[in-house]
Amino acid sequence: MVRVTLVQGDITTEQADAIVNAANSSLLGGGGVDGAIHRRGGPEILAACEDLRRSHYGKGLPTGQAVATTAGRLPAAHVIHTVGPVWSKEEDRSALLASCYRESLRVADELGARTVAFPAISTGIFGWPMDDGARIAVGTVCTTRTRVEEVRFVLFDAAAYAAFEAAIR
Repeated sequence: MVRVTLVQGDITTEQADAIVNAANSSLLGGGGVDGAIHRRGGPEILAACEDLRRSHYGKGLPTGQAVATTAGRLPAAHVIHTVGPVWSKEEDRSALLASCYRESLRVADELGARTVAFPAISTGIFGWPMDDGARIAVGTVCTTRTRVEEVRFVLFDAAAYAAFEAAIR
């Protein structure tokens, strides 16, 4: 069974086999976690994402899917990019959010990653309520079959940390 740990801090400084990027579908960088990973990781990540756009993802990466690139200058071997859903009051998109975590773990298994650092996908600019995002994230990671040994949720602030801590209990 995967070991789940929580860290309050900056995901771009985490030493892990893979860091998960809460990407936008263009894969070409953006705000929040996505922008931070692209800035800190350097031009190698953008170049790899541009290659993916030219080869397999001409229309962008679909929501709920995941794909890996180099980590560039980050202290990780790989970045796994996944596109979270935008939260909606009218439509339940929970399955798409869960898919982000499952698909990221599938890609991590393909890479042979043993440690994976996740942000709280979709809980920033995409508007997902933190408590519900934490519940889905922890529940999905704990019930997904994987060879990953440690999943580290790297949370930006104390409120996010508290929400994930409550979801683990």
